[in-house]
Amino acid sequence: PLMEVLLIAWGAFTLVLILLLIYRATLSMQEDDQLFLDEAESHMQKDQEELLGKMNKIQPYVRGFGAACGVLGLVIVGMAVYDALTRL
Repeated sequence: PLMEVLLIAWGAFTLVLILLLIYRATLSMQEDDQLFLDEAESHMQKDQEELLGKMNKIQPYVRGFGAACGVLGLVIVGMAVYDALTRL
């Protein structure tokens, strides 16, 4: 039962990570590398700053869920190997 719980948790963390990566990718599609603006287009700078703020806010969650997926994956593989070795 413990392996099943770990697999479900790993699947949930991976799903959230994938959704965050998709969201970040949709945000980055709207990002411009360079803006050459005059006063009439200053609203575009504000939009880009808001976009950058959203992307910076998501980054710690992406790292956290990515690390959690990696650690859970290693634990699951380690338990499977241990289980296989003890059955020999």
